[in-house]
Amino acid sequence: MATSSKAPHPQVGAPDPNCETSPIVGEEDQVEVEPNATGGACTFNGTRYPLGAYVLSGTEVLRCEPPGVWVREGELRPHGTVLD
Repeated sequence: MATSSKAPHPQVGAPDPNCETSPIVGEEDQVEVEPNATGGACTFNGTRYPLGAYVLSGTEVLRCEPPGVWVREGELRPHGTVLD
């Protein structure tokens, strides 16, 4: 299913192994949470984003979800269309 994206999401690039980045999971993946995890935000390359935020990593759209993980939403195509 394709949906239109009205506002562009921030482009964060590829995960940098030298910076803190929250786990990136698929919609179907089970996420194990550490007991001490705060879970109020996601981090990408050392920058914090609130729950519900969307970012672009290349052409991949990621959504920040509890407990603080990035969930793959799909791929951004030309003209702002997100493909699931």
